Amino acid sequence: MEKVLWYLIAGTRGGENRARIIRALAGRPFNANQLASRLELEYNTIRYHLDMLIDHGILETGGDDYGKLYFFTDQFEHHYEEFERVVERMDFETDPVGWGEPEPTEQED
Repeated sequence: MEKVLWYLIAGTRGGENRARIIRALAGRPFNANQLASRLELEYNTIRYHLDMLIDHGILETGGDDYGKLYFFTDQFEHHYEEFERVVERMDFETDPVGWGEPEPTEQED
């Protein structure tokens, strides 16, 4: 799995966006439209990266076509720490801290 992660995150264009998608899905499942909105990326860009992550055993889907949600595969969940180590060693322009973190909720007084 480590080699796959290096390829997907470090070895090809778009690795930073794939890392952002993975981080977003660490908090909860999303559909493609939700991810596009949350990460401020074009829908087709999100779909391209989601397809790559599925093809390489990182993600799987659940639900119907329109609203299908994206989840980590069981295999990837066991290797999530490897993903974090790969991202940590990358020199992305965007600080990876906080990528995909849930938005703060308003606290009631």
